[in-house]
Amino acid sequence: MKRIVFFIVFCSLSLCMNAKKTKLPLFPDGTPIPEWFRDTTKVDVNTLGKKYVVTDYGVKTDSTIIQTRALQSVIDKAAQEGGGVIVIPQGTFLSGNLFFKQGTHLHVVEGGKLKGSERIEDFEIRETRIEGQTCKYFTALVNADGIDGFTISGKGTIDGNGYHYWKEFWIRREWNRQCTNKDAQRPRLTYISNCKNVTVQDVRLINSPFWTNHVYRSDHVRYLDLYIYSSTEGVKGPSTDAIDIDVCHDVLIRGCYMNVNDDAVVLKGGKGTFADQDPNNGPCYNIIVENCRYGTVHGCLTLGSESLHDWNIIIRNCHAENTNNVLWLKMRPDTPQHYEFVTVENFTGNCKNFILVRPWTQFYNLEKRDDMPVSQCNNIVMRNINMNCGNFYNVVPSDKYKLTDFTLENINVKDGNPSFSESAVMNTVVKNLVINGEKMDKKK
Repeated sequence: MKRIVFFIVFCSLSLCMNAKKTKLPLFPDGTPIPEWFRDTTKVDVNTLGKKYVVTDYGVKTDSTIIQTRALQSVIDKAAQEGGGVIVIPQGTFLSGNLFFKQGTHLHVVEGGKLKGSERIEDFEIRETRIEGQTCKYFTALVNADGIDGFTISGKGTIDGNGYHYWKEFWIRREWNRQCTNKDAQRPRLTYISNCKNVTVQDVRLINSPFWTNHVYRSDHVRYLDLYIYSSTEGVKGPSTDAIDIDVCHDVLIRGCYMNVNDDAVVLKGGKGTFADQDPNNGPCYNIIVENCRYGTVHGCLTLGSESLHDWNIIIRNCHAENTNNVLWLKMRPDTPQHYEFVTVENFTGNCKNFILVRPWTQFYNLEKRDDMPVSQCNNIVMRNINMNCGNFYNVVPSDKYKLTDFTLENINVKDGNPSFSESAVMNTVVKNLVINGEKMDKKK
């Protein structure tokens, strides 16, 4: 056994050393970034098999009727015949939950719209994941489980039709301030679970009643050139996160525009005092977000509030027009959490907080646990930043977690509430940090 462990360690070290010699791109922990992340070639729909234009198979061109059964029958037929592409043509087609199967794909043409029902009764209750827990809840409009190679594509629109769901949520919240997302019955727009080699490209994903894209226990997933939107004024879309990554690895988000009334890219994996002992929970790692643009969002990249262990996370080459937080590390006092090897680089735009770290206590429940691990954040790197900030460095120390090894490099920001302090984090490295024109030299 010792020989096997030694061999694995030796191979890992050799791989890292060879990568450095050949100048391969590396994840923050020093391991090589696989070639897969550099392949941003779009899926050619013409290679995915027979096209099943839904109006050729009994689906009516009528935007006033719910056609869940008719649409599902087309998906089932394609699966029975060996797979193919379900094509939503021009026009609007209303539906409840749809379940894609191995070999089937969804393509929405420009001018075409798959629109969700505004009635929750059109969405089944099944075992699923919601807010870091495995439980029974409502299905999504588009569901894919256990599929290798699932693709959503096209220049058309998937519209969650969320307005009345949003209105009901805010009415419930006004009646009961402790109303949770589970209390307000709302479907998600897409839910992809237990899948691999997934691509979601080009489509407009708008007005989700709840989370817009939720991916669980999946790997090698690409979100390419998407337009993701929900209302951020007037009747706002509550908890309409753009992309929720839940117990996943090897995920690429590239070239997307996100404007939602909550966080944009969110890492999740479980919550609760004993969450690390639940086999349904787990880590997120090897995640790259790049070349994205943010309208109004709560956080460009948020770790939590339902995360356990996240590492090798990169967000780079992005622009924020009006974000509350660029990097938000939500620290739950009731959950053992470890966020490490996170890099934020090449960022421009405007934000309220560039980095926000503080305890997150919304709807938490701390149980008695004698061996409760101390949460921690370490090896957080921020570099090549040029932004206007309400508060650049909003980092709040706490006895509930440890903060170590933060690096700030080549940063030039305007800061409306200058509060940078090296004492907030143990082992802070500062290189060329300029706040309001003043260079912040590292204290000896």
